[in-house]
Amino acid sequence: MAPIPAHLDDLLRDTLAAVAPGTELRDGLERILRGRTGALIVMGMDPVVDSICSGGFELDVDFSATRLRELAKMDGAIVLDRHASRVLRAAVQLLPDPTIETSESGTRHRTAERVAKQTGFPVISVSQSMRIVAVYTGGHRHALEDTDTILSRANQALATLERYKARLDEVSGTLSALEIEDLVTVRDVCAVVQRLEMVGRISEEIAGYVIELGTDGRLLALQLDELIGGLGSDRDSVIRDYVELRGKDRTIADVLGALAELDSTQLLDLSQIGRVLGLPGGGDALDAAVAPHGYRLLSKVPRLPATIIERLVNHFGGLQRMLAATIEELMSVEGVGEQRARAVREGLSRLAESSILERYV
Repeated sequence: MAPIPAHLDDLLRDTLAAVAPGTELRDGLERILRGRTGALIVMGMDPVVDSICSGGFELDVDFSATRLRELAKMDGAIVLDRHASRVLRAAVQLLPDPTIETSESGTRHRTAERVAKQTGFPVISVSQSMRIVAVYTGGHRHALEDTDTILSRANQALATLERYKARLDEVSGTLSALEIEDLVTVRDVCAVVQRLEMVGRISEEIAGYVIELGTDGRLLALQLDELIGGLGSDRDSVIRDYVELRGKDRTIADVLGALAELDSTQLLDLSQIGRVLGLPGGGDALDAAVAPHGYRLLSKVPRLPATIIERLVNHFGGLQRMLAATIEELMSVEGVGEQRARAVREGLSRLAESSILERYV
């Protein structure tokens, strides 16, 4: 089984969260598996679902794991509401459009895939012979696995994330020192963006495992949060520092979307990243000099509001002018009093000292 693809919509993620360990629905599915019976469960009801239902009987009762298990003993499908809080119908024969394409072979699985495609609601199929629980959302099929298998893969991904995060910290520290010295090149920026994207992709994979693990994934979620805390703001700051967005119909989300579309091979090519970012030379001149606006380093100054950061960048136009500014010059910016000006001045000085020391010591 592959991890949850990061590009999938929220429907699959919400459905996997609903059937994760610790939920009432997952308990019911496990009871069905232990009882060696199959099941076909539709998670949602609307006129389309009603039109393909034949026979059975209406219930409209509160959902429980034991009720699901008992109803699964009968032939036919079970229809729940969208949040799996009520059982609406049972022993239903589903008659989806037979012209809808399906890659499944078994009758229950073919029906599940067609119903999911036709109605847009998630459908769960429990195989009696193969003892497999499969979730269908739209055109995607996702087989549920036991906790130990998912945890093993998640821990491997977490170890990989730790290594990539350590490398990201190294290149980020180097970029900070180069920014202070005004020696940044396109290559340095692309290296940081590359590592940020790699770490982001691995963390997305682990986030998928956290969803599947439910209550069993709490420790994994804490480890993930500790590793990638602030990653999103770092990525935004780098883009705002070096990518020309003003006066163009381009946003940070557009840049991040373009990066996300790069495959693993393209992501290893710094020139390709440079072209996506639109840096000088189109990424081909990796040694071309570039200068930051200052968003990234200013965001590291404690207790400095985003509005003040924006005003400082707009006023000085670049990091080097900001580093050379006196207290009085900083105070000329709207909203920056003497105390805040000293905090900015001292904060930038400390960052400069620590960045240079980390690089050369």
